[in-house]
Amino acid sequence: MPLLTQGQIVAFGGGGFAMEPDNPLLDDYVLGLCRRSRPRVCLIPTASGDSAAWIDRFYSLFDHRRCEPSHLALFSRGVDDLYAFLSEQDVLYVGGGNTVNLLAVWRAQGLAEVLPRVLANGTIACGVSAGGLCWFERGITDSYGPGLNPLTNGLGFLPGSFCPHYDSDPRRPDAFRSFVRESGHPGLAAEDGVGLHYVDGVLTKIVSSRPAARAWRFEPRGGVVEVGEIVPEYLG
Repeated sequence: MPLLTQGQIVAFGGGGFAMEPDNPLLDDYVLGLCRRSRPRVCLIPTASGDSAAWIDRFYSLFDHRRCEPSHLALFSRGVDDLYAFLSEQDVLYVGGGNTVNLLAVWRAQGLAEVLPRVLANGTIACGVSAGGLCWFERGITDSYGPGLNPLTNGLGFLPGSFCPHYDSDPRRPDAFRSFVRESGHPGLAAEDGVGLHYVDGVLTKIVSSRPAARAWRFEPRGGVVEVGEIVPEYLG
């Protein structure tokens, strides 16, 4: 699919309600982008197989005092018109889990095709881990098993490569550097607690829920990879 030219996506390296239930800074940042004071927030838990634990945790933290919560299940689908349903939402919150399975289900169910139109109409997307990686062209993933492997068929709404959980999985720094060198494409890595905010396909802001959290830029140059540290805006 072509790069997203209209709409907003906030990709988390980690964090959010599932990882930081007592630290709402990243989630509040996304809700603060909405025009409505009580935004409509829809969880899409495909990557976890529509896990009941993910859904229950979401409703416990995104209650009616904070927003108007809902969720979209695709393994037992109850929504006929995906475009109509999702266009009524202010935020689509994509949960973590298996990125490869998420992409396969979204494509099979037609969700991948309607998302560009939904986002172009003003609905904001965010996601953590698999829910952050899926939007990019490529990256590394543990979706194929316990090891880290290349992912080359992301949705492609956002350019380049992405690596979530850069600090909490000690294998990822070396694995992502090797992936960027071999692919020849630049990439970004985000530690847990970091959010990359894209507007119309362009990275406009990097924020964090943890004061020491960092993002990293990877640029392949002449057979080597240059890595640069990025200090996000701390939201606390």
